[in-house]
Amino acid sequence: MIRVGVVDDHPIARRGVEHLLHETGRVKVVAAAGSLGELAAAMEAAESPADFDVIVLDLYHDGGAPCLDAVARLAGSSRVLVMSASGQPKDVMGAIRAGASGYITKHADDAMFVAAVETVAAGGFALSAPLADILQAELGPSAAAGPVKGRQPSGARQAELSAREEETLNLIASGFTHAQVATRMGVSKATVETYVERIRAKLQIGNKAQLTRAALERLGGTGPV
Repeated sequence: MIRVGVVDDHPIARRGVEHLLHETGRVKVVAAAGSLGELAAAMEAAESPADFDVIVLDLYHDGGAPCLDAVARLAGSSRVLVMSASGQPKDVMGAIRAGASGYITKHADDAMFVAAVETVAAGGFALSAPLADILQAELGPSAAAGPVKGRQPSGARQAELSAREEETLNLIASGFTHAQVATRMGVSKATVETYVERIRAKLQIGNKAQLTRAALERLGGTGPV
């Protein structure tokens, strides 16, 4: 059973998420709250408090600014799936840079949302399909240009990747499967998997969430935008 915490300041939205996840029979909403403070209080009051497998966090739950600091704080101890009405690249990239393991818009259908929760709980990275092309457009030209001048390069940006490895990294970070990357690049899936293994070895990273963050770091800057 996947244990989930939900933070959204709209009561109807919270209840909708709770109901949807409960219906799966595979997910238990341990606590749902309108703010992080309420979530913490709910957990303190619980008879058997436990860590969350995933925290579903509304990016704009606390006023007019994206809660990137909250994403970063929560990501230190839990996997965070950001949920937002916004599909703006600055919000998507800011959340992932802050440590989110996924980003899904509130326009997603039920099946996509449940799949995102399960993917993030399993240690993967989830991204709403419509956001993939947006993120790819943001990553492509800038990532190829290399680190931003005047910034101290991180471990991810110090490593030298070949042009094909950079292309592979950007596509995977944008949410494409290995088979889809192979089609776009005009190579076999086995070749893509070889590129991925080389990327992981060079950047010393593991899962897809880390691959995505590495691509964003190469775009320029590790902090929220």
